[in-house]
Amino acid sequence: MKSSSLADAESSGKEKPLAHAESSGKEKPLAHAESNGKEKHVRPDDIEKTSMEIIDDELRMRGIVIPKENYSVTRRVIHTTADFDYAVNLAFTDRAAEQGIAAFARGISIVTDTNMTLAGISRPAMERLGVNAHCFMAEPRIREMAREMGTTRAAASQIYAAGKMPGAVLSVGNAPTALFEIARLIRNGLRPALVIGVPVGFVNVIESKEEILSVCREYAIPAIAARGRKGGSTVACAILNALLYEASGLDDPSARS
Repeated sequence: MKSSSLADAESSGKEKPLAHAESSGKEKPLAHAESNGKEKHVRPDDIEKTSMEIIDDELRMRGIVIPKENYSVTRRVIHTTADFDYAVNLAFTDRAAEQGIAAFARGISIVTDTNMTLAGISRPAMERLGVNAHCFMAEPRIREMAREMGTTRAAASQIYAAGKMPGAVLSVGNAPTALFEIARLIRNGLRPALVIGVPVGFVNVIESKEEILSVCREYAIPAIAARGRKGGSTVACAILNALLYEASGLDDPSARS
């Protein structure tokens, strides 16, 4: 939901300054910012906690209200990207976050479309839950399938994954063709536990996200997507970790130290 201040800013073509900005154009430090260089954040858990506090403050100042059930996912994506557009752009089907958390609590596996996402998923959370994560993109069979079918390896990997683990959580942070293929597979009977659709770019990106949201709503499959051009493997990873932390009780960063 956009705040009235953001909507006014868009209609005028100019961005309104935030409440804490000075008329001189300089930004006032927030209450928890460093004081005279004496307070320093050096522990990873302290840095993360302070970052989350800053995000909470800025969301309040911008007048952005995020549904409670989607807050932890949205906040972690903003934390990963430093981009508050995601407070507006992230779209959730009904109870998607709740069902994603429940899937991980049952130990449901993850299939990603990039090794970058795979590398960033929280190992402590997965181990606590008994969750496995996979990326099939580099497997020789995927290259052969893509060549035979005249499609991308990303799309071929989704066909391969559907045969091996049809009820997995499917995470797409790079290739729109993977989302289009997931939509086709769902129409043909695939029922993933959750679809995360956040590819980034200019070609077929917006269309693929709208397609997967529409299909998932039609077939009552949980989905989380970043509308528009923005996204990427780091965003996919942030969404996965937010859900994993909630499911494993590791949302407090000090519990992961």
